[in-house]
Amino acid sequence: MKNIIIVAAALMSAATTASLAQTTPSSEGETPAVATPDSQNPTAPVEGANSFTEAQAKERIEEAGYTDVSGLKLDDKGVWQATAMKEGKSVSVALDYQGNVTAQ
Repeated sequence: MKNIIIVAAALMSAATTASLAQTTPSSEGETPAVATPDSQNPTAPVEGANSFTEAQAKERIEEAGYTDVSGLKLDDKGVWQATAMKEGKSVSVALDYQGNVTAQ
């Protein structure tokens, strides 16, 4: 009985170690699921299921330094598209599901 407990504990430990290893980013340059002020996916805007509401999308774009955000629409690729002002110029801007804000 003692041996079964030891074997079960060893198997549980191995399973935990394997599952932790799967959450480690690969060396293939994966980016985080959410953009932060210090990082942005270089391939943005990224297509995907976008969970930002219209109000949240507008707020996120404004936090990135854009003003007068208008015409905000979620396209068929899951990217919020709008027109906004930055540095006195009208630009097309996009917000993807990761939170990356890009001028196009």
